[in-house]
Amino acid sequence: MNTIRKGSRGNDVKHLQTYLHLMADGIFGPLTEEAVKEFQKNHGLVADGIVGAKTWAIIEADEAKRVASIVKSKRNIKEIIIHCSDTPEGKDFTVADIRAWHKARNFSDIGYHYVIYRDGSVHLGRDINIAGAHCTNHNTISIGICYIGGREAGSTRPKDTRTNAQKKALLKLLKDLKKLYPNATIHGHKEFANKACPCFEVKTEYSTL
Repeated sequence: MNTIRKGSRGNDVKHLQTYLHLMADGIFGPLTEEAVKEFQKNHGLVADGIVGAKTWAIIEADEAKRVASIVKSKRNIKEIIIHCSDTPEGKDFTVADIRAWHKARNFSDIGYHYVIYRDGSVHLGRDINIAGAHCTNHNTISIGICYIGGREAGSTRPKDTRTNAQKKALLKLLKDLKKLYPNATIHGHKEFANKACPCFEVKTEYSTL
């Protein structure tokens, strides 16, 4: 992550704002600075409002802890459905971005429960206890996972753009979820919709899980 401060803009700011439960507009303004200073103060850091290596380290460790501590849903989970974000290869997008896209379509929140970034980091989306909005007629009984990518750079053609880090993270997440839901089956979105998503053969790749 880059060092960011008041006046900064972009995806790193959106990531920070999502973590701090602020409006993720990607603009590091006075409210974001105030929230950062409070966060730094509560974690024994110099409360200067600048998000550098030490502040990012605490945030990333906490995010990893949240994901590692996967909580079993109160819902009856029968399916785990994998998606792609249908975004160009090599381009980074965040939970905040997808949440904004989905809200623009009148969703109440991001439709997926987990999102895997290109660097392999796993991020929480919608509350696991709330039905997703990612696969028609399957939302109430499933968990939705989305990896960033799925489209060939410079075109609209579908492509399996997963980085090695994403492949490793997805496999680990699926194994962790199968421990919680041993009877759940794993699917690609295209099994239930006329889409290329997630742009690889899920049944083949995870046949042994």
